[in-house]
Amino acid sequence: MSWGLISEMGHVGIQTTDLDASVWDATQLLGLRVTERAGDAVYLAAGEVHHELVYRESDVNGVDSLGLVARDGDALKTIRRRVQDENLEVLSELPRTAGVEDGFSFVGPEGYVFEITIGRQADVAAQKGFGPDRYGHINFHPRNSRSMMQFLQRVLDFRLSDVIGDDYAYFMRCNPDHHGIALLPGKGTFHHHAWQTQSVADLAKLGDRLNKVGRDLIWGPVRHGAGHNIAAYYVEHSGAVVELYTDLEQIYDDNRDPIVWGAEDNWWNMWSDYRPLDFRDFGIPPVVRRLTSA
Repeated sequence: MSWGLISEMGHVGIQTTDLDASVWDATQLLGLRVTERAGDAVYLAAGEVHHELVYRESDVNGVDSLGLVARDGDALKTIRRRVQDENLEVLSELPRTAGVEDGFSFVGPEGYVFEITIGRQADVAAQKGFGPDRYGHINFHPRNSRSMMQFLQRVLDFRLSDVIGDDYAYFMRCNPDHHGIALLPGKGTFHHHAWQTQSVADLAKLGDRLNKVGRDLIWGPVRHGAGHNIAAYYVEHSGAVVELYTDLEQIYDDNRDPIVWGAEDNWWNMWSDYRPLDFRDFGIPPVVRRLTSA
């Protein structure tokens, strides 16, 4: 179900200085599966699609692309026209990633590359022992969160679900999931990509897997106020944060007014006032990489 031009979150593309280590984290800690290797790119998924995460080998760690799935061909055309009207740089008139029918990429505010696609190729998952159901959302920290929020509304038709403080932070949706994109002001970095699982027990098992290899959860499990999801976080090899979550709020009324939280309300954790002081210090910058195909 979608009400706007974007029907679902598509993928996160990350450039990594150690491709093997990044793929190991994604498969052995998070529980994704590799669906394709092509050149310097490795495609991974949790759901029954070609990809939801793409790692590209690079000499830097950074965000390569934020993939979004358009509702249909007409929606894709509308977004192309809006991007042109905004005078944004188009990187490629064709898909930059494999496994999709059509699409294009452009450089949005603060250097973030958005890839809009349609016709995602199916990839039926084999029976697996652990791992999330699907990719869910992202959180990043633009220098101007209000401007980024307005761009997502104006060009990509995202809706506001929650607002934090006096235009401090925003949680935005493209379908019934409470948020596909969360924006908190910061240094322009990408903070985390998030994956939906069935049970809070899966968050505990993630902690066990991290412990066995000498790694840690950096926060959680917590119950967020904004979105209501239960979540736990760790840092992957590229420096980005990974969230595993369950029980995210679903919004089926597109006319629901945004919930407004005071800046000091417990929108970050309903169970405690505590939050790690360095939690928002993690993350990776956007990196524009000019290529035409994978």
